[in-house]
Parts: sequence; structure tokens; C-alpha cells
Amino acid sequence: MTRQPAANAAPHAGTAGEVFRAFLRLGLTSFGGPIAHLGYFRNELVLRRGWVDDRRYAEIVALAQFLPGPASSQVGFALGLMRAGPLGAIMAWLAFTLPSAILLVAFAYGAALLDNPVGDGIVAGLKIVAVAIVAQAVWGMARTLAPDARRATIAVGAVAIALLAAGSLGQLAAILLGALAGLLLCRAPEGADGEAAADLSPPVSRRAGGVALAVFAALLVLLPPVAAAVGTRLTDIADGFYRAGALVFGGGHVMLPLLEAEAVADGWVSADQFLAGYGAAQAVPGPLFTFAAYLGALAAPGAAGILTAAVALVAVFLPGLLLMVGVLPFWNAVRTRPTARALIRGANAAVVGILAAALYDPVFVTAVVDPASFTLAAVCFVLLMAWRMPAWGVVLVGALGGLLITLR
Repeated sequence: MTRQPAANAAPHAGTAGEVFRAFLRLGLTSFGGPIAHLGYFRNELVLRRGWVDDRRYAEIVALAQFLPGPASSQVGFALGLMRAGPLGAIMAWLAFTLPSAILLVAFAYGAALLDNPVGDGIVAGLKIVAVAIVAQAVWGMARTLAPDARRATIAVGAVAIALLAAGSLGQLAAILLGALAGLLLCRAPEGADGEAAADLSPPVSRRAGGVALAVFAALLVLLPPVAAAVGTRLTDIADGFYRAGALVFGGGHVMLPLLEAEAVADGWVSADQFLAGYGAAQAVPGPLFTFAAYLGALAAPGAAGILTAAVALVAVFLPGLLLMVGVLPFWNAVRTRPTARALIRGANAAVVGILAAALYDPVFVTAVVDPASFTLAAVCFVLLMAWRMPAWGVVLVGALGGLLITLR
């Protein structure tokens, strides 16, 4: 049975163990990239477990879109933080990240995961599952966040911007313009549209947020000279991967050119190894940023690769997580003001539009290539929406269906 929490549901009401178990399940089953991950999160944590409501969830998503780093991991980190404090945030990140990181490190050590027709069929099916997951997220969030003509119009405008100006800049522009449109079109007295002035209440003080922002900036400035002075592979990896995570907007795919410049140009991995790992990263659940663990494992011989993989993994995620911790307390302070609430209404509607645009491209156009794949996508959507099958079950159905379609 799914449920939405009350608008005044108390945050920080769970345990770190509960957060770890929930996110481990997501880390093992969340295929399809960052947009699909947001759909999985909503299905498991908003609808099924009721940790937050759709408005809180959409605000966290919108905030993550503004920040550099892995958006889905930042959303998960924030949800863990709000549910069980700092330890819950760490458990959320570990549980969501480790399954794919371990698989990719195993691949770096020689596991041939996908180089056969069976692997191709399974990957095709997982892409089709992503269609159903994202479609469910768009449908549910649109009903909550774009329920009237003005916000529906903002959402459609965001679709157009995100599709016509592809990439992270288009997404950022859609949210910015959506927020401005909300300022003009979506002002309302408190409670006039049924929205409560809900408090995100992250268990982080402004002082702690300021410290997190200072650490983020200090590492960005100090790591390059430290790496140059020390001159070891480990410090070079920490510097290069931290910079990649700190300067990229739009998720893992946008990060790939930065990582290629670091890893291939510096001779840590060959171009063929880089592309093989990128292919494997498409077939595992969890965030694409765990591709860094694969590169780190290849950057050092033998058992030393485990240490370099861990350093690369932490370095690439750390800046985005520090920014989320740093910004959340200040976001919470301004979000209940009338002007801020109008901006949020517009930005939330734009988030729905961005999800809808991503449902079309790349999710739908990449996965649905013939009548059979469209039929499988429809089956998965009905299993989610009508039969309420859990996401992991739909993943299994999609993988099996993709295999049957490929081998027919």
C-alpha cells in the first residue's frame, strides 16, 4: 500500500539502519540513469515509505539540479540526512553507491559483464524499465506539482527548453525560467492552493553549512598545489576526480569528458579501457559517477587498485555532497517567504517538465526502438501503476523481456 505523508510529517524520525536498508534496495535495483533514479526514489521513499511528501521531494530535486555533482546521489543524501541525521546521510550514500562501485571494480579486474548477446538483451530490457519508471514519476509529480493551468503551462515550457537546448545548461535554464515564471504567475496567500509552509528541517545548522561550503572551496583550491608538490598517483587522482565532481552540472554523462581528460590524457587508463568501462557502467544500477571507481582501480596495479578506486570514488562524490549540506540550511531559511514560495512553485513545475523531456529523450527514444520494446514498456508501466508491483520486480520482468526480445 502506498501513502503520502502528512504535510507536517516530522523529519529525522528514522534510524541509520533503516536508511541503509532502503537505499541498499535502491542501489541494487535503480537502473536507467539519474532521471530514472529520481523515479525509483519517489516510488520507494515518497509513495511506499512516506518519508517526505511530493512537494518536499520536488524541492530537494530542484535544489540538486542547481548544484554541481550527481543529482540523484545528492537527493538521496539529503533524504537520508532528513530521515536520520548525518549518519543517515552517510548510510544513504554508501548503500546507494557501493553496489555499482563494487561491480565496476570487479569489471576492472577482468569480469566480462556484458560482452555477449545475453548481456545485450538484459541491458535493453533495463532501459525499457527506465521508461516505465520515469513515466510513473512524471504522472504522479504532475498531479501534485502542476495541478493548475499556470503551472502546467510552466511545465510544458520547461519541456520545450530542455529539449531544444539539450544538456545541463538547458535543464538549468528551464528551472531558472520556471522559477521566474512562478514569481509572476504563481503568487498566492499562504494556504490558498492547499500548500502548507512545510519545513525541510535538515539537522544541519547554518554554522555547519558554512563549514561545509568552506571545506568545499578549500579542497578545490588546495588540492591542485598539494598534488603537484606530493606528485603521487593517489594525490593526482584525488585532485582530478574532486575537480570533476565539483565543476560538472547535469550528472554523470556530462562528467565523462572531464574524466577522460584526466584518466586517458594522463595515461592512467587506455582509451579502449575507458570506453569499455563506460559501457559496463550503463548496465549496473546506481549512479554513473561510480564509473570513477572503475578508473581508479585501473590506475594502480594489483591490490593497490582497491585503494585508488576508493579514493577516486570518494573524491568525485564529495564536492556535491558538501554543497548539499552547505546549502540546505540557508535554503530552509528562505523557502517559506511568499516570494520564495512563488519561485518554488514555478521551479517545481519546471522539474516536472524536465522529467517529461527526459522521458522522451534520452529515455524513450533510446529504449523503445520497435513494437516489441514499446509493448514491454507498456507492460512495465501497467505493472507499476495498476498492479503496484515493486520496482525490483518490474526490473526483473523488464530484464527477462529484453532478453526474450533480443534472442527471438
